[in-house]
Amino acid sequence: MMPLLEDLQTPKGNIQDFFNLAQRTMAHLANVVNVSIERKNYIIQAAESAGQKKYTRPINKSLYVTDKKQFQEAYDTFLNTTKKISNRCRTYSLKEQNNINSFLYTIQQTIGAGFDVLADQNSARKHVGNRFEELIKSVFNECSISNNHITLCIPYDSDDGKKEYKCENDLVISAQKRVLSTNDSLNEKEVVVSVKTSSKDRMGKIFIDKILLNNFVKHPQKVIGIFNNDVQRKDSNNISYTLVSGLFMVYTEFLTKLEGIYYLDLPPIAKTIPYNQHIKKFSQLLTNDIFYLLELS
Repeated sequence: MMPLLEDLQTPKGNIQDFFNLAQRTMAHLANVVNVSIERKNYIIQAAESAGQKKYTRPINKSLYVTDKKQFQEAYDTFLNTTKKISNRCRTYSLKEQNNINSFLYTIQQTIGAGFDVLADQNSARKHVGNRFEELIKSVFNECSISNNHITLCIPYDSDDGKKEYKCENDLVISAQKRVLSTNDSLNEKEVVVSVKTSSKDRMGKIFIDKILLNNFVKHPQKVIGIFNNDVQRKDSNNISYTLVSGLFMVYTEFLTKLEGIYYLDLPPIAKTIPYNQHIKKFSQLLTNDIFYLLELS
């Protein structure tokens, strides 16, 4: 078996792989964590490694599944729910909806915490983001929703002649058996998905990208954002929220409206008016919004 850090750095292709990695990482964390600090419903942990204390990212204790048996049950429930989504069922219990967010959040935060104690922060950041994108892609695959990474090539004039700007779209999802969008054009019935661990320094780009896409493809393009959370550790024993809520509403009112923003760990302000009209839990996308966004029968 490869070392845990190497396993964390290795791309994952399905939910089973992520579940196995999370279980393995949980076991390691249980052996090395020796400090636990609680702040505003979040837990910050610390581990001693080679004489150095390393702190983990904040973990929402209301979402995170700590018990091994309960994590297995959450996995089984999640698979049953994705099977229902694959069959285009429209009715889901509150337990099924909450489990989607909790199960996926537990996986992502476990991976992040694993990197926190095993790797350098700067080198780990890209890997954590890549695993989250792969996790969301795996979820869509599990739900039988076609998806693909599409890089739209946009030509423009320059002093050196024609050049191309490569507009990378993390995912494009489709109601068809395969994604119809290409590097040259986007299908207007498909949805561009931006997948990021947080909106910090990234929210504005989603709005700008939508305006750019609309102008280039010459039709209204549906765009959504999917985030893990918007909370970070402040120093070693506190937390801060990173969603710039006022700017989000300014973008929404004066730039363009997105088709939705979805979180596994919903920021507190997103539960209040008017933010709750635009920002929702990820489970809302899978169990409701996906059907009308993709016009699924």
